[in-house]
Amino acid sequence: MVGRKRTSFFNDVKLKVLSKISNWQHKFFSSGGKETLIKAVAQAIPAYAMSVFKIPIGLCNDIQRAVARFWWGSKGDKRGIHWGKWEKMSHAKIRGGLGFGDLSSFNQALVAKQGWRLIQNPDSLVAKVLKAKYYKQTDFLKAKIGSNPSYIWRSIVWGRHVLQKGIRWRIGNGEKIQIHSSN
Repeated sequence: MVGRKRTSFFNDVKLKVLSKISNWQHKFFSSGGKETLIKAVAQAIPAYAMSVFKIPIGLCNDIQRAVARFWWGSKGDKRGIHWGKWEKMSHAKIRGGLGFGDLSSFNQALVAKQGWRLIQNPDSLVAKVLKAKYYKQTDFLKAKIGSNPSYIWRSIVWGRHVLQKGIRWRIGNGEKIQIHSSN
């Protein structure tokens, strides 16, 4: 399905977003209308693929570039006035931006959610299959990439970095404490 032809697989996602954006007429929308279209349509279309796979950075940049062109009113050779940096527009509203979000960071967070599901639901079929194939002797947070991993596994390991930054361990009932391997 994805395998070696990643660019052609993800190119369909990019083409869907670009076709939606190209059909919108910039001059007919207020800034609030454009913001709603960007958030509800252009950034939502790739969300399903982004929740399972690491989308190539180039593809994320192409989609963000198309969204920025629509926002600023650029069409073909005609360039709209850029009133500020796009990076600033991507910040949350509370930080002075418009909250468009960075697609690559959003992608990593969605893939990290799959890793969180592996931790929270170790008895699920997916968790059992991935554990049997990639981390038999350890847990998900300590697992290595391994040799010849699937693209899904590499994507989940890429998202694991988000979990490792923010995850906390609670003692709970003490069942999972390993006194001998701690330290």
